[in-house]
Amino acid sequence: MSDQNMEYYIGFDVGTGSARACLVDRQGTLLADHSIPTKTLRSPTDHRIFEQSTADIWAALAACSKAVLAAAGVSGDKVRGVGFDATCSLAVVDQQGTPLSISRSVEGGKEDDANLGKDGEWNVVLWADHRAEEEAEAINATEEGVLGFVGETMSLEMEIPKVLWLKKHMPADRFKQCRFFDLPDYLTYRATSSPARSTCSLACKCSYVPPGTTMKIKCEGGREEISTDGWSARFFEKIGLGEMVGEMFEALGGVPGKNGLVLTAGQPVGSGLNKAAAADFGLSEGTAVGSGVIDAYAGWIGTVAAASKTADGKVGNKPGLEEGVHRLAAIAGTSTCHIAQSDEGILVPGVWGPYRDAIFPSLWMNEGGQSSTGQLIDFMVTTHPAYGKLQALVQETGKNMFEILGERLESMREEKGVATTTHLTMDLHFYPDLHGNRSPLADPRMKGMITGLTLDDSLNDLARKFNVTLEAIALQTRHIVDEMNSRGHQINSIYMSGSQAKNAPLMGLLATVLQMPILIPPQPSSAVVLGAAMLGRFAHDLTTSRHGTPISTQADAEEEKKTKGGGLWDVMSEMTAPAVAIQPRTGDAGEKERKLLDVKYKIFREAVEIQRRWRAMIAEVA
Repeated sequence: MSDQNMEYYIGFDVGTGSARACLVDRQGTLLADHSIPTKTLRSPTDHRIFEQSTADIWAALAACSKAVLAAAGVSGDKVRGVGFDATCSLAVVDQQGTPLSISRSVEGGKEDDANLGKDGEWNVVLWADHRAEEEAEAINATEEGVLGFVGETMSLEMEIPKVLWLKKHMPADRFKQCRFFDLPDYLTYRATSSPARSTCSLACKCSYVPPGTTMKIKCEGGREEISTDGWSARFFEKIGLGEMVGEMFEALGGVPGKNGLVLTAGQPVGSGLNKAAAADFGLSEGTAVGSGVIDAYAGWIGTVAAASKTADGKVGNKPGLEEGVHRLAAIAGTSTCHIAQSDEGILVPGVWGPYRDAIFPSLWMNEGGQSSTGQLIDFMVTTHPAYGKLQALVQETGKNMFEILGERLESMREEKGVATTTHLTMDLHFYPDLHGNRSPLADPRMKGMITGLTLDDSLNDLARKFNVTLEAIALQTRHIVDEMNSRGHQINSIYMSGSQAKNAPLMGLLATVLQMPILIPPQPSSAVVLGAAMLGRFAHDLTTSRHGTPISTQADAEEEKKTKGGGLWDVMSEMTAPAVAIQPRTGDAGEKERKLLDVKYKIFREAVEIQRRWRAMIAEVA
C-alpha cells in the first residue's frame, strides 16, 4: 500500500460534533477514515449559546491524521496534499494567533461579559449559536447591497452579526486585538501560517462581495454600484463596524491586492504545512494545503461529479462542469445544506447567495438549508413516551432503531391494508422548524407545529411520528427546491451526502416528493471529507505546475484562476465514484403516494401562513 510510486492525500473535516480525517489515493479510493468527538460548551442560562475551542478541534484533527496513516500503513512523507473543510463557525484569535474567549463568565447562576476577549479555550462561536439575533435584525434593516448576496436576509448564523455582538459586549481594547476567521480559514492559517482567506468563507459568511460584482442597493434610490475591493465601507460603517474600514479590514483578512490575499477553492495556501503543523499531523513540512471551504461545499465537491449508476450496475457517462447546474448537493447530518451552482447569479429570497467564485471562478452558488434535520429526527424519537420500548428492542434484536421503526411501519401498512406508509400518516401533519427556518423563509422565529394528535403513546405511534418527521423534512426540501427553480435554477437531481443518506425511508420519500432521482455515493458519510481531500490534490497539482512557487500575490491568484480555474472539476471527476440513483416510486402505489404527498405539501405551505398570521395576532395584544 505504501508503494514508492503512490501518491496520497488527506481530507480534514470539522463537523458540528466531531473532527475527521480520511486518507485517499490519487483516484479517490478511501484507504482509511477516522473521527474523534469535539467538545461543545452550552450556556447553563441561555439556550442560544454554542461554543467550541480551536485547541480542541486542532488536537482532534492531529490525532485523526496519525490514525489514518497508521491504519493504512502509509508513511506521512507519501502524502502530497491536504485540504480542510469545516462548519461556518467564527474563530477568534489575537494578532499572534492566541485564542481569545468569546464565552461569558457564569457565577451564581448569572452571566456577565467579564471573560470576553481574555485568553481562553472557548474561542469559537459555533454556527448554531443564535446570540446575535438583534444584530442580524439591525443589519437587515439597512437594506444594503451586500444583502442581495445572502438571499436579501442575513442570518444570525453568519459571521458579521456575531462579530457585531462581540463588539457590543467585549471591552474595546480587547476587541481591537481580535482577528476573525471563518473556521475553514482558521485551519489553513494554523496549518501554514498564511493569513490568506478563501472566497468560499468570505463570500458566504463574511459579507465579502468579490471585486467586479454589481450590487443593487435598495435604500438609496435603487441604484447599483460595483464592488471594487470586496468590502463595502458604507455597509460596515452603517452597522457599527466602521473601524474595520479604517484598518483596511485587517481583522477579516484585508483587502485583496493590498493587505490581503483571497484564494478560490483548492488554490495552494502559503508554502504548505509549517513545521509545527507537520509535526502535529505526522506529515512532511511543505506538504501542499488547499484553500478551504465550508463543510457543505465540500459535500458538493465530493458528490456532484459522480456518474449515475442504476440498480443493476449500469454506469452512465461522467458529467462535465456544465452539468453541475442541474445537480443540487444535499449535505445531511445534524442539519441539512442544499448547494446549487449556476452560470449567472440568481437571487432567491430566503436562500443564501448568490455567491460568486465560492468554488469555481466566475460561477455562482446558492445555499439553502434546514437548521435541524438529523437532530430533529433524534429529538422526535427520543422524547416520545415509547422510546424506552424502542431501546429495549434495539438491545433484544441487535438492529438499529431506524430498522425497527421501518419494519414496524411496514407491518402497520400491511395490517391496515393501505398502499404506502405515507397513508399511515395521512391525518398527521408536522411543520418542522423547531430551531427556526433557515430557508426559504429566513425566519428564525418560526416554530414547530403538529396536528392530528391522539391519546396514543404506543410504539406504533412512535413509528408514525418518525414517519411524519421524515415527510416534513422531504416536504421542506421541496419547498426550497421549488423556490430555487422558480427563480431560474434548473435542478433535476439531488446528490446526497452525510449520515442521513443511509436513511432509506427518507431517501425514498425525497425522490417521490421531489419527483426527481436521489443519487447516493458508495460511502455517503465520507463524501464531505473526500471533497476536502480533493482540495489537497488540486493544491498539489497546482504547486507542481508552479514548480513549488507559492501564490503570494492577488495577481498570482487571479492568473491561476484564469488559466487553471476549472481544473478542480477534473480532479472531482477522477476521484468521485459512481452514485446509485433512487427513482421516485412508480406504479399504482407510487401514484397514490404522489397525490397524497402533493396534498400534504399544500397543507405544509398553508402551515407557514397560519403560523405567521397567528404570530401577528398575538403581537397585536401582547
